Amino acid sequence: MFKEYKTIKEVVGPLMLVEGVEGVKYNELVDVICAGGDIRRGKVLEINRDKAVVQLFENSQGLQIATAKARFTGHSQQLAVAKDMLGRVFDGMGNPRDGGAPVIPEKMMDINGEPINPAARDYPDEFIQTGISAIDGLNTLVRGQKLPVFSMSGLPHAELAAQIARQAKVRGGDSKFAVVFAAIGITFEEAQYFVDDFKKTGAIERTVLFTNLANDPAVERIATPRMALTCAEYLAFECGMHVLVILTDITNYAEALREVSAARREVPGRRGYPGYLYTDLATMYERAGRIRGSEGSITQIPILTMPEDDKTHPIPDLTGYITEGQIILSRDLYKKGINPPIDVLPSLSRLKDKGIGKGKTREDHADTMNQLFSAYASGKESKELSAILGEAALSDTDKLFAKFAEQFEKLYINQGFDADRPVEETLDLGWELLKILPVGELKRIRQAYIDKYLKKDE
Repeated sequence: MFKEYKTIKEVVGPLMLVEGVEGVKYNELVDVICAGGDIRRGKVLEINRDKAVVQLFENSQGLQIATAKARFTGHSQQLAVAKDMLGRVFDGMGNPRDGGAPVIPEKMMDINGEPINPAARDYPDEFIQTGISAIDGLNTLVRGQKLPVFSMSGLPHAELAAQIARQAKVRGGDSKFAVVFAAIGITFEEAQYFVDDFKKTGAIERTVLFTNLANDPAVERIATPRMALTCAEYLAFECGMHVLVILTDITNYAEALREVSAARREVPGRRGYPGYLYTDLATMYERAGRIRGSEGSITQIPILTMPEDDKTHPIPDLTGYITEGQIILSRDLYKKGINPPIDVLPSLSRLKDKGIGKGKTREDHADTMNQLFSAYASGKESKELSAILGEAALSDTDKLFAKFAEQFEKLYINQGFDADRPVEETLDLGWELLKILPVGELKRIRQAYIDKYLKKDE
């Protein structure tokens, strides 16, 4: 039986105080019934003896506390899940946004999820092909991994997110692959771009979209990624699918968290963000992974724009601690017209060694990856030296490395947002670029692979 209270005492921004409550639980869902029958939703954020602080999901404007009632539902926020969600667009609270009928649920799931038992986790070791050379060749994505993209304001991370969602696949077998895409606090134009792109390319058939717009209540932003992850958990662990979850933009999520924290008058941490930001982000990121004995898996690509392009800002800093690497976008490469502008040197995939090699990608992958990294780093040093001392100060080998770095950016990193390169094409392109250098400089590749793959034009 639902408990109703007419003891709403105060409303401050998105927060509401209800007194005289009993048996109410943290995170419990609340219906606020207005005099005209209008219902607004919220959840219990804090309980102190007989007082409950409720966080409203909608605007509190026009709410008459004298006539309104708070009804506690006895359960936390849930999402109606079904396989029919594939191909659909929902708002940040899981309601249809595409004009279609509500989903007929096969199950109701708590959006806060349950942590995966560490002992039940399976190690991520299967290659996911994104069709993007800078990721597949050098910072490989592995099934069950959390690999964030660190972007900057004005860079094309939305295009990159759409490209990954379109092109990502698990190679080999007839694996069922799905994408759950959560857009958090974005503009209507951006949301429409994703919907149109997925419809145009047919990717919508295997995608579930959750879109929380910039004009939606900020507190809805806190629920949106959890809605997406709950849907992903159902598809992965109940339906046996490989699910790629893309969350963009995590910065908007953290801003919403800070807004609610300020309304609760909590003591702020770094840069005004709540002290529990690390824990809160971890509760989302750690929902990725594989479970022993289960066919399905969840791989996460959170995307965040670094405020003031600062890698040490709390949001990217804490994300880097929790996740297994990062893909960093570069403003300098973008200015040169290179797309996607992935800066491969500071980027890192900590699990890349587990997803490459014979039977997964190709036997020469690890050696060529190390050699390309090394050669590109040397080439950038040579170009910097040339800018300071002039080209005359460079040796013939330095000039070749500088030429390599230029061609590497132009041909390997730069591929546009429509090219879908199989990993074999990426590896062959790497060998093609290594022809620029003398064979004696390829110190990180085994001789057997040089003999097999490096066919110098003579």
